[in-house]
Amino acid sequence: MLGVLASTLFAGPASATGYLDLPVPPPSDRIVIDVVTVNGTGCPAGTAAIAVSPDNTAFTVTYSAYTAQVGVGAAPTDWRKNCQLNIVVHVPQGFTYAISKVDYRGFASLAAGASAIERANYYFQGQSQTAYISHPFYGPLGDDWQSTDEVSVAALVWAPCGALRNLNINTELRAVAGTSDTAHTTSFITMDSTDGAINTTYHFAWAHCPS
Repeated sequence: MLGVLASTLFAGPASATGYLDLPVPPPSDRIVIDVVTVNGTGCPAGTAAIAVSPDNTAFTVTYSAYTAQVGVGAAPTDWRKNCQLNIVVHVPQGFTYAISKVDYRGFASLAAGASAIERANYYFQGQSQTAYISHPFYGPLGDDWQSTDEVSVAALVWAPCGALRNLNINTELRAVAGTSDTAHTTSFITMDSTDGAINTTYHFAWAHCPS
């Protein structure tokens, strides 16, 4: 059974004032995402890849080494893993974008008494860092999981028109031993898999910039 959680994406104020015809279809021109930095214990060099959907409505991050764990076989620092993506989205002239929804997927194996947390925040360069949005999971559990962060159109935080601003995406996984028997069990939460097929998808909302 797939566990599904949802919550609000941005905690900031509504910021759509001045943008026209909300929402609008995505631009037909191709968008380009430049990855400025990828840092963190959950995404060592070469283990995170970004791809843009053909219809310019989303981009996907694929992780291949993003696991937090406690118990047998875990190092003392393995209980918390994080990844910070710093990207620039090049959009066609006359358009701006916001991140309207994020879908996270992975697998969790938690012993009785253990728990885990997936959390994230998102902000543009020059903006105040937003609060983390957290999704908890509780053992006993051994299943795929999915969580969704979503924001209404009225509260979308838009990239400034006519300026390239880096988008910062911070994610974190935590595995918490709690009352579990760490001498005989291992509990973990992952955003990767043996075949590298676990993806995190970020959905765009589009608007026309004022003339």
